[in-house]
Amino acid sequence: MFGCQCFQWSRIADSLPPDMETFSLPAPIPTCPQGEGFASGVINIGELEVLQISRFEFVWGSNLSRDKKKGVTFYKPVGIPNGFFGLGHYCQPNNQPLQGYVLVAREVACSNPQATQIFNSDKFPALRKPLDYTLLWSPDDGSQENNDSCGYFWLPQPPEGYKAMGFVVTDKPEKPELDEVRCVRADLTDSCETHHLMFKTSSKLSKLPFRVWSLRPCHRGMLGKGIPIGTFFCSSYWNHREEPNIVCLKNLNPSLHAMPNLDQIHALIKHYGPTVFFHPNESYLPSSVEWFFKNGALLHQKSEPNGQAIDTEGSNLPNGGKNDGKYWIDLPSGDKKTSLKSGNLESAKLYVHVKPALGGTFTDIAMWVFCPFNGPATLKVGLMNIALNKIGQHVGDWEHFTLRISNFTGELWSMYFSQHSGGVWVNACDLEFIEGNKSIVYSSRSGHASFPHPGSYLQGSSKLGVGIRNDAARSNLYVDSSIQYEIVGAEYLGDGVVAEPCWLQYMREWGPTIVYDSRSELDRMISFLPAMFRYSVQNMFNKFPLELSGEEGPTGPKEKKNWEGDERW
Repeated sequence: MFGCQCFQWSRIADSLPPDMETFSLPAPIPTCPQGEGFASGVINIGELEVLQISRFEFVWGSNLSRDKKKGVTFYKPVGIPNGFFGLGHYCQPNNQPLQGYVLVAREVACSNPQATQIFNSDKFPALRKPLDYTLLWSPDDGSQENNDSCGYFWLPQPPEGYKAMGFVVTDKPEKPELDEVRCVRADLTDSCETHHLMFKTSSKLSKLPFRVWSLRPCHRGMLGKGIPIGTFFCSSYWNHREEPNIVCLKNLNPSLHAMPNLDQIHALIKHYGPTVFFHPNESYLPSSVEWFFKNGALLHQKSEPNGQAIDTEGSNLPNGGKNDGKYWIDLPSGDKKTSLKSGNLESAKLYVHVKPALGGTFTDIAMWVFCPFNGPATLKVGLMNIALNKIGQHVGDWEHFTLRISNFTGELWSMYFSQHSGGVWVNACDLEFIEGNKSIVYSSRSGHASFPHPGSYLQGSSKLGVGIRNDAARSNLYVDSSIQYEIVGAEYLGDGVVAEPCWLQYMREWGPTIVYDSRSELDRMISFLPAMFRYSVQNMFNKFPLELSGEEGPTGPKEKKNWEGDERW
């Protein structure tokens, strides 16, 4: 049919991975205090109710070698309750335990005539069967030998005014039943985009190339309404500038009834709150903001010669506005400066911002840690480690990590680890747990970037072995975020439910801007390197972030794009 005989395919049910490992958290999911809709299993998103299905039946698998870990497996959801309908099938790489979901949906009979008019003025059903299926791709070359080991990828053809939500995979050439999935009325959907490339064949192995991606909503963050279905996108010929022919759902229920209330938030933090370990040789530890102010931090104003003491609550800081460069915070001089740089672990706490994610089907618990000082960087060149004098240091350091929790079940799904100018999401199955369902965050030495495991991480070129070192290790220097925390923001709960501290409204820099000739220090250091490294190191320096060419204090959490927006991933 499309033709491919050159790599390994599997479809036999007992090759589903009877050895396929599934993941569950180390301890049971917590029982939260009662609330409206959090962890109730079903979420109302307007004209639809959706349910998370994480039980699957193996359909077909593929891999490019005899190493099963390098392939992907396709599944159909099973155990769908009566009245709910599937929207598409699921795909997951074989190099991780089975931990995934797809959403199923049912139409809601609305008893409110006004809501009916708002949501569905034409009274077309929210869900309809596809009219037909189009075969998108198969490795079947038409031979009887391969016919029993091939997968077939079908795109539902929606009725006019409806959208397909996912692909259907079969292990036979016959079209799927029309009742296999439903299409959704277009006004109840939102656009999505491809994310991770999970699998691809090459033209050498197949007459038609084939690629499989995970999907995510285009509109994410605190105000985003897009809801991922958990399905995948696949194509033989597709340009990234084109919009996928698969969409996601849209949450049209403004109540966000599945978000946790304040009591439930506290219960989640106490159950899932990670322990943050600092490097055993860390010189610049965290502190509370209050300790920082109380022990000598000064507010400076442009054109004013002297700094002004900041009261413990930060009530005399300029409030609101934007970072216009007119104000900044700095350290005092003398012994107080040295003391303040070192931080104060006993006072340290995590500052928590809770917000809706993925259309209100998940809760993001962002935990911010404050360090009075970010230390200078260490450069790695091959086997050499060179401590830099000033490059990378600055006053005031805000770093964070984020727990993403399912509003269907209350289960910790993944964590985001912020790392300087970027970061990474890590699935729960790849986290390191210290007690029950409490994971570990490793804060890198001097720079305080967050990592899921101990080790030495290179910000630069791992191929060349050149870059800035980020060393992370366990020690007796730690903060337990399940105990030492303060909730500073949860806008969806309404005004007055969470009292924001005064300093959170300070939108200017938490350290001075100092520009220095970092190039001279770097050039002097390069001159002592072996000739074989010099050219590579010079090229790498040109790619390093701007923060390495001077000192510039960061803005506070609320000025960051990810306060309202999604994390950078």
